[in-house]
Amino acid sequence: MIPPATQRPAEARLIANLAGGGRIWAIGTIHGDADRAAALHRVLFDKFQPGDRIVYLGGYMGYGPRIIDTINEILTFRRRIIAIPGVELSDVVFLRGAQEEMWQKLLQLQFAQGPRSVLTWMVEHGAGATIAAYGGRVDEGMEASEQGVLALTRWTNNLRQSVREWDGHSALMSVLHHAAVTEDGALLFVHAGVDPARPLDAQVDHFWWGSPSLESQTGPYQNFTALIRGYAVNGPKIQVEGPIITLDGGCGRIKDGSLLAACLDGSARLLDLIQI
Repeated sequence: MIPPATQRPAEARLIANLAGGGRIWAIGTIHGDADRAAALHRVLFDKFQPGDRIVYLGGYMGYGPRIIDTINEILTFRRRIIAIPGVELSDVVFLRGAQEEMWQKLLQLQFAQGPRSVLTWMVEHGAGATIAAYGGRVDEGMEASEQGVLALTRWTNNLRQSVREWDGHSALMSVLHHAAVTEDGALLFVHAGVDPARPLDAQVDHFWWGSPSLESQTGPYQNFTALIRGYAVNGPKIQVEGPIITLDGGCGRIKDGSLLAACLDGSARLLDLIQI
């Protein structure tokens, strides 16, 4: 379970600060593939050194068949890492991804305009697997959407209660960062991207949904040496060099997709790559 001490006010934790100048392991989207997550963790644990940092780039839920096991796996691995002498709690950072953003919005579906259409869109984009994982049924949600606010509130409350029954799951959702930046301001870690025309503090949904203009970006974003993302909206993509590094092997999202962890130095130079 994530200790209460890490649960800071929302405004203080939007952007994580990666202090120190050691190596950084960036882990791409998992999307419910617990087996690949466990396999990658086994390799990473042997390679990890005190002074390293780990940034999970969001996308733990959705699509894949074993979402509960995936969340349990990353929480267990975090406990193993922070138990290593010399490792700080802040050395492991979790970002919010598109699936986690959808999940938070889904739990407030009773406040949405056109909730049935919103739920349909979410299911088409992977949220159905998360609903099923926490004991919900999409057809019941659709029916509740037609019945009104009270019925929909009961449906979402049941999902909330189911999440609470799994140790650490609610706590994890409450401490997800929007992005992470190295202390020297050289590297920016996000889930899907940014809008190059906007400053970092005005990205809003671009962190998890990306921006079409980012795909044509040839230079760095603002003054960052590199932007590192774990999810490519237009389909899996692996790019480990240049101003935009993408670590989306399609894990959990496509058949035979892979999970990646890239080890980078402070200049975004690739030091090691794990692909499972």
